[in-house]
Amino acid sequence: MKLLHTADILIILMYLVTIIVIGLVLRKRAQKSKDDYLLGGKSIPWYMLGLSNASGMFDISGTIWLVTLMFVYGIKSAWIPWLWPVFNQVFLMVYLSKWLRRSNATTGAEWIGTRFGFKKGAKLSHIVVVVFALIMCLGYLAYGFIGLGKFVEIFIPWEVVSNYIPFTVTPEYVPHFYGIIFTCFAVFYSLLGGMSGIVWADVVQFAIMTIAALIIGYLGFQAVGTHLLDVPEGWMSPTFGWKLDLDWGTIIPEVNDKIREDGFGLFTIFFMMMVFKGVLVSLAGPAPTYDMQKILSTKTAADASKMSGFVSVVLMPIRYLMIAGFAALALIYYEKLDLLNSTGNIDFELILPTAIKEFVPVGLLGLLLAGLIAAFMSTFAGTLNAAQAYLVNDIYLKYKNPNASNIQIKNMNYLTGIVVVLVSIVLGIFAKDVNSVLQWIVSVLYGSYVGANILKWYWWRFNGEGFFWGMAAGLVSAGIVPELFPDVLGLYLFPVILVISLIGSIVGTYSAPPTEEAVLKDFYKNVRPWGFWKPISDKLITEDPTIKPNNDFGIDMFNVFIGIVAQTVLVIIPMYIIFRQTTPIYISLAILVVCLVLLKKFWWNTLDKKLD
Repeated sequence: MKLLHTADILIILMYLVTIIVIGLVLRKRAQKSKDDYLLGGKSIPWYMLGLSNASGMFDISGTIWLVTLMFVYGIKSAWIPWLWPVFNQVFLMVYLSKWLRRSNATTGAEWIGTRFGFKKGAKLSHIVVVVFALIMCLGYLAYGFIGLGKFVEIFIPWEVVSNYIPFTVTPEYVPHFYGIIFTCFAVFYSLLGGMSGIVWADVVQFAIMTIAALIIGYLGFQAVGTHLLDVPEGWMSPTFGWKLDLDWGTIIPEVNDKIREDGFGLFTIFFMMMVFKGVLVSLAGPAPTYDMQKILSTKTAADASKMSGFVSVVLMPIRYLMIAGFAALALIYYEKLDLLNSTGNIDFELILPTAIKEFVPVGLLGLLLAGLIAAFMSTFAGTLNAAQAYLVNDIYLKYKNPNASNIQIKNMNYLTGIVVVLVSIVLGIFAKDVNSVLQWIVSVLYGSYVGANILKWYWWRFNGEGFFWGMAAGLVSAGIVPELFPDVLGLYLFPVILVISLIGSIVGTYSAPPTEEAVLKDFYKNVRPWGFWKPISDKLITEDPTIKPNNDFGIDMFNVFIGIVAQTVLVIIPMYIIFRQTTPIYISLAILVVCLVLLKKFWWNTLDKKLD
């Protein structure tokens, strides 16, 4: 059994001490006001927020999944994260972050008031968003710390530490024990330091992951140069036909079973549905989680756009150097990997942890584990901050104590943070019992989110009642439709749920009067969206002829297209570098340069233009 070296343990301990110091140093700043705690006083530089956001996306479970995809699908795996969709960051970069930041809200639920006012429909919408956000946060927190615990258990077996623990832990709860330990560190700096503490800890974490990624990428690059790589025909190409046509039969036959289980065989249909869903999810804007909180924390609307664009620039190349490096090592030294799970079957998701144990040298192992642990804590802390924001800002200050002092707000932030963490730990401990329930709730809420959240940006007549009933219809249908078609991939059921949600939105909208005209005018004047806003823009122009409507739809969609191409190239280039594909590297770099020139001219240079 390969155990952690003393040097590795010391590196991990140094990281944990560092984040404790960050929490203590930034404590006073976080206590100044509600905005200082929840949004860092809206004074954090955009590039630091971008690094923090990228750090939160550099999570353990996602990295495990992406390494598995790279191993199985090769360069074609660059497309599959569009399921999330990864290109939603481009929509945010081009215009949605700018629109969201102009609202000057503290949370997504508070934003509802700027769009729908404060009457019955707006209150219903506000409640729906708060519930949606809290359930998502609890779900992420509950399962995130168990995933971390299982990961740590591989490298720190319980028999090594049990002699130093004054109580007994049964084997099935060892991951929970490890998870709780690291959760306490995350709680410490996020509760004390607020958003500023989270951002600084994230920057440290991203620096660690960058060093680790460069070294892993180098090890993979060297291995490819000195060994024969045995992969199926088409593995090195990002292109695909009607079918995937990757045959592992004579190399690793079990991989073909993995492809069938994933349901990606008819890749063109899968790709078309993925793009359809991805564009709609991106148009809807960010879900009310830590990503939205980072956008609302920026100094200006232009900074919000820059921050969202910076996420892709720093995250994609660094992350995929690590992913491609691990995939290369796993392919070349496949016989050395122990991928059998407890049932005796091959589990390709064990590629990352087993490759780390097998190939990562002393010192770097501690650095890499510190980075991956930090990735968990980054996501955890950001999610906890979002949950606190909704509880304090949208429940306590809105309904319980609107005139609370800074001390009362500080104490409530601490109290809600501790309660949220305790609830998430309890849910995690009983994960076997509540897994299906929470997974259903989270997937249902995501399914109910898209239709109503698209209409809220682009259609003036859409009101609070429409928002509430659209999400409610989507929620119910997302619970029923998958049960009616249990053997159909969830992606292919998305259009059905979308249509039902849109019907609920439209019926709900016309069941009540439009939002008050004054609210709509203020929203349009501040946010200046494009879309179906002509009746409102015409009235504003009549009152003030200096106001001009937003006619940027065409240029925004052009920038979105160019941005998606650039983002995809940033994913593919590290893959080509690790696998020494010289000609594709030059072609990809040429495409990237063209994209950057176009974005500089048509996006970056226009960010600071004044609202008319």
